[in-house]
Amino acid sequence: MSSDEKKASTNENVADAEKVDSLSESVEFDETLREPTAQDETLHRGLKARQISMIALGGAVGTGLIIGSGTALRRGGPLGLLIGYAFVGFVCYLVMVALGEMAAYIPHKRGFAGYATRFVDPALGFALGWNYLAKYASIAGVVVQYWTKSVHIAIWMVIFITFIFVINLLGVRVFGELEFWFSGIKIVALIALLLMGIIIDLGGNPHRDRIGFRYWKEPNGPMGKYLLDQVGGNTSLSIFLGFWATLTNALFAYMGTELIGVTVGEAENPRRNIPIAIRRTFFRILVFYVGGVFVIGLIVPSTNQDLFIATQQRTGAAASPFVVATRLVGIRTLDHVINGAILIFVMSAANSDLYIGSRTLYGLAVEGKAPKIFKRVNRMGVPYPALILCTLFCALVFLNVRASGSRVFGWFVNLVSTFGALTWMCIAYSHIRFMKALQLQGKSRDDLPYKAPFQPWGSWFALGATTIITFFKGFDTFLPWNTANFITSYIAIPVFFFLWAGYKLFMKTSVIPLSRVDLVTGLKEIDDEEKRYLDEKARRPPKGWLGRLWESL
Repeated sequence: MSSDEKKASTNENVADAEKVDSLSESVEFDETLREPTAQDETLHRGLKARQISMIALGGAVGTGLIIGSGTALRRGGPLGLLIGYAFVGFVCYLVMVALGEMAAYIPHKRGFAGYATRFVDPALGFALGWNYLAKYASIAGVVVQYWTKSVHIAIWMVIFITFIFVINLLGVRVFGELEFWFSGIKIVALIALLLMGIIIDLGGNPHRDRIGFRYWKEPNGPMGKYLLDQVGGNTSLSIFLGFWATLTNALFAYMGTELIGVTVGEAENPRRNIPIAIRRTFFRILVFYVGGVFVIGLIVPSTNQDLFIATQQRTGAAASPFVVATRLVGIRTLDHVINGAILIFVMSAANSDLYIGSRTLYGLAVEGKAPKIFKRVNRMGVPYPALILCTLFCALVFLNVRASGSRVFGWFVNLVSTFGALTWMCIAYSHIRFMKALQLQGKSRDDLPYKAPFQPWGSWFALGATTIITFFKGFDTFLPWNTANFITSYIAIPVFFFLWAGYKLFMKTSVIPLSRVDLVTGLKEIDDEEKRYLDEKARRPPKGWLGRLWESL
């Protein structure tokens, strides 16, 4: 970075700090919103700009896209799959920019449950935090079974759980570096898969068969027919149900994108780096998700029986539509390469989920909504009691021992997508309250470090769309009735309201009046922390061209 660029970057950060200062000219309301200062109770800001940016690009891309999209293709057809992922992707983007606006203004260490506590009601923050803690699990053991079944799946599970536990225990710098490389590999793999799909479609395959849009025509497309027999042969209704099923699947695929909102508490210079990461979310959604399902719809017929359906005994790469595509055109051995990429995808997702879970529990403990022991950290800033408890939750993967991996994957999709949808709704509503509080207290959003686009209607749209999708997501559990799927589709909703109502009644909390929403507490500490970082950065010796290239990544 040149001296002029450094000066411009410094001036940009100073301007951001001055904007926040203009919002801070009022009395602090709530001392409990201050960050912990004890050395054994505070997280370390060790995530670098390049790590956050790479995590934003590839951090949450996982099994939902690479494996689960096969189910959505069977049910919705290629066009239904494309529209469904594009629509939910837009909703996801609206949620992310809303989160980014709050996180850039107050990049605290309590996760997004802290925004619900500050801007809405402590009871909502309590319910959101514990809801999000329950969200994550891992299915890594299912993937390895594609290569060998001579080693018991439980052994693979123990190996993977131990690996991600050790990585998280070593601190946020190690976690950030590993996720940087994991995300880099995933981005390269996704680009390679997209290029492979386009080449196959254009005739670059052993059969020299130019596919084009062949699979978008009958009987494979453009729309799928789902539960046709159950609705009495009503084709139009069956097509609509197939499209609606893609929305639920897409919701699961996009879950985890909000990881950026958890990293703000450990990010260097968050007021500059978080908005950059949020902006890059749009390109990830457009290229990897929407582009990915478009290519899948071109090269795999939606009527192919090898696609992953929860009732089929398929695991790992065998369930991926990309592998199905290679087999259809006679490409050999590539399925093993894709399975290796899927393994990295799943390991990265499990690693991120353990990080998210431990930081969410830490944030709850800081707010007094979980036992105090969970806010203790080691010398590397890792909340190790929270990490240990979250690692114990990984025992859920042993469900794969008693049931087929595909059936467990179906339960996993149902449960996690509901927990995640509730999280999105809470983020959107917290942002709505944040915007209203700014307006009522005479503060302009133009003065914020990052101003989210499409607002204020964007958060209302995201809230409404996610609510409707969540309410109707389990429609197929009635056609015919399936007890296990119904429970996993909807159990998260009563659990969430039980947590919310229980905390509200026990602690006698109420919705915070907009005039009393605290927009000030903690800003000075964050400003001081950011100033120290910029001063330290300015004192560092200038880097060579290789160092500047590395930082630009």
